[in-house]
Amino acid sequence: MKEQLLSTVENSKNYTLQVAGAMPEKGYHFKPAGAGWNFGELMHHIAYGIQWWQDNYVTGNKTGWDPPPTKNNKQEIVAYLTWAYDTLQKTLRQQPLNDQSKNGVHATIDHITHHRGQAVLYLRTNGIEPPEYVY
Repeated sequence: MKEQLLSTVENSKNYTLQVAGAMPEKGYHFKPAGAGWNFGELMHHIAYGIQWWQDNYVTGNKTGWDPPPTKNNKQEIVAYLTWAYDTLQKTLRQQPLNDQSKNGVHATIDHITHHRGQAVLYLRTNGIEPPEYVY
């Protein structure tokens, strides 16, 4: 089960980083009409969400929702995403799995998928063909 979860997280990481990489630097400030976040803020939210879901639902270390300020550019945001995924993978490798942690990983992936779907729409709105999803 642990290897399956690690594989799912790795797949999510690879695709999320491809989506993040597909948007040019200037597009990180793009926000469709009616959207709450620009692309960079959305990617930053995914990274912080990974950290928050991991703390609260994978490890059970309850923390408040207190995101740091959004990183300033594409490179910093992609580095933050990479760090968040790497930290989750490290936690999964080191921690024994129980029902709470398994459910926490699934909830984390669900949150990522929800917002990554929005990010794909941001790409399409900018005339950018999103990376092909590979499962």
